[in-house]
Amino acid sequence: MDEHSQILVPEAFLDLYRSPGRSRLGLPREQIAARHELCEDLAQAMTEHARTMLFSAGLAEDEVLRRCHAGLCASDAGLSAGEAEWVVRRLAELLEWPQPELPAHE
Repeated sequence: MDEHSQILVPEAFLDLYRSPGRSRLGLPREQIAARHELCEDLAQAMTEHARTMLFSAGLAEDEVLRRCHAGLCASDAGLSAGEAEWVVRRLAELLEWPQPELPAHE
């Protein structure tokens, strides 16, 4: 990401690309910024789907988020496990729902 970019990538997202205890990123900032934009767009796009699941299927908020997480963790979703978790946590923020208990990712 060049110094003139206006995309602000949150530290929580940058942390997905750092080895534990390290500050160096495992991908170039431009690629991380592109992945963040994809994940943010996905979280934004999922808000209506999540609300629909809540009301039409009669599910609890945490169950809706767990089901979304399971779908995002599928091998054909194109996301890493960390990105899938980030998207669901961002989705919960956007919906103003409590953060769900999610399975740990590797």
